[in-house]
Amino acid sequence: MTKSDYPKRIVSLVPSLTELLFDLGLEDRIVGRTRFCVHPEGRVEQIPIIGGTKNPRIEKIKEARPDWVIANKEENEKEHVDQIREFCPVTVTEISNVEQALNWVEKLGKLAGKNERAHQLSSGISELLNRRDIWYPINTVYYIWKDPWMSIGGDTYISDVMTHWGLTNMLSDLQRYPELPLDALGRLQPELILLSSEPFPFKEKHKEEIRQVCPNARIELVDGEWFSWYGSRMCTAFEQLTTWRNGITE
Repeated sequence: MTKSDYPKRIVSLVPSLTELLFDLGLEDRIVGRTRFCVHPEGRVEQIPIIGGTKNPRIEKIKEARPDWVIANKEENEKEHVDQIREFCPVTVTEISNVEQALNWVEKLGKLAGKNERAHQLSSGISELLNRRDIWYPINTVYYIWKDPWMSIGGDTYISDVMTHWGLTNMLSDLQRYPELPLDALGRLQPELILLSSEPFPFKEKHKEEIRQVCPNARIELVDGEWFSWYGSRMCTAFEQLTTWRNGITE
């Protein structure tokens, strides 16, 4: 491909990948983002918002005249992707583990003509993975939502990140985002319970509810971006995860 063949007007419907586009040096080509695309803070705000991940404004995307739209199988709805495909090429990413996330860093870099930068990012993330300590496994439940209480199954990116950091997902035999009421949690009696900052913003008060059924468990509020944001965010997330994991091991 020649330089003129690469996309010049990009819309991203995936918060993690919007940040990746910035870190690939494509900031000047991004013409649309979702309202959940909040990184890199201080720079992403200049990009027009075209709706949310689940409810993008199709006409607004069309008005931006993109020549490439980036979506994700889990975060975006197929019907919206199909509508966008009527006027613009769409790349739909599918990321359910760390390996796939690294592969997509390379793939998107190649499609945008940023092979070298993408390889640098991917290699740096791989190096962080290789430098991880070996920790004893901790039986863990990770909550993403309340009312209903929802956790994560073994086929998710979050679960794979947990595995890499020695956290055994006690719901790994389930798929996607199963409900796990507190009475069922009490029967499981995990050693560690993680309450994510997103998509539900768990607070200190929620720890008390859980402590009623799991008085002996360690309960931690954690930054959801460590476990659920892929792309270039993996660099800082994995460094912070390692520091945090060493802390709970002590």
